[in-house]
Amino acid sequence: MTSHRSLQLAGSLPEAPPRAWPALFGKGFRPFFLCAAAFAVAIVPLWLLVLSGVVSPPAHLDLLTWHAHEMLFGFAVAVLAGFLLTAVGNWTGRETAVGGPLLALSALWLAGRLALIAPFGLPQALVAGLDLAFLPALVLVLARPLVATNNKRNLVMLAILAALFAVNVVVHSEALRLLAAGSSRRALQVGVDLVLLVILIMAGRIFPMFTRNATGVKSIRSLPKLDVATAVAMALLVALDALLPASHAAAALSGLVGVLAAVRAAFWGSRHTLRQPLLWILHAGYAWLVLGLLLRPLATFLWPSVSSLALHALTLGAIGCLTLGMMARVALGHTGRQLVLPAAMTWAFLAINAAAAVRVFLPMLAPSAYFESLVAAGALWSAAFLVFLVAYWPMLSRPRVDGKPG
Repeated sequence: MTSHRSLQLAGSLPEAPPRAWPALFGKGFRPFFLCAAAFAVAIVPLWLLVLSGVVSPPAHLDLLTWHAHEMLFGFAVAVLAGFLLTAVGNWTGRETAVGGPLLALSALWLAGRLALIAPFGLPQALVAGLDLAFLPALVLVLARPLVATNNKRNLVMLAILAALFAVNVVVHSEALRLLAAGSSRRALQVGVDLVLLVILIMAGRIFPMFTRNATGVKSIRSLPKLDVATAVAMALLVALDALLPASHAAAALSGLVGVLAAVRAAFWGSRHTLRQPLLWILHAGYAWLVLGLLLRPLATFLWPSVSSLALHALTLGAIGCLTLGMMARVALGHTGRQLVLPAAMTWAFLAINAAAAVRVFLPMLAPSAYFESLVAAGALWSAAFLVFLVAYWPMLSRPRVDGKPG
């Protein structure tokens, strides 16, 4: 079996001075993966309680906007932050944020989450300010090593984070009545597109490599021209959704991106991964992404009722599976462990896929059971991330097993 070193993110860091902070703040993935998992466990049941009228909704954002906003800027951005804080350090050979700065970043993310559900009614401008502060701080932390080492290839990640910040500005501007009603909905669609763009870029770089290295199948490969075409098409979709929301052109382009994404993945050896959960969860999440992109034109041109289902194939299915799979993998490698998955995590991977299947397909088959499908999908989602939280808390909160820093 290929060693875990060959499957980690490229690059290595120089030796660091002795730790002065708890291991939890030794590397960006540690607090942010734990925060993301804990948030995932709690936020969906809370959403269902609000939806059913048991709990009062937050005051700053309307109900649906709050749900979409927190799944994007609470959950997905936390995972993205943990990944990039770790990856940029490896890409550049320079640390991003550890110790006190990492604690401050984590606290800033948490402040945004608490501000949006504060029961004592914070001023709306303060709520917006607290939530908006995180992404610029993250960009500054990541920009320093990228710019210092002239790492042009990965500057695109800063541009995507800046665009996500602009999306968040639009959401809060509508809440403050500075923009017209409906602006948030368009902006949040763009936000989802931006996360998918990150996934499409990173998947082309690492999924074929992971699969080839682990299986030894030499025919597995990436196709650079298709990778570029897919990323460019997705970037154009981001622009179209910003400029011409809910247009036929955007729906058609989504279908094209889905086709390109599917064609390039045909060379990634998915069929060789079935006995290796750390691999098949990534390929399964990617399949949900392709399905969601292809469902979107179907919803626009033929079957309008599946619009929400297309969105949830992309969010619960693709983003849910891929974040869970990457957190499980990165945490093993970067705590000095072999890539041997805790046994319970296979059930977590099955649960997250079952959650997506229930959320996407059950409303099609049994529209009268719509709320029941939400509850079932929510329970499976929370169970999946609870398993991660229990299995990975010891790894993420303790020093590396090989004694190295981080």
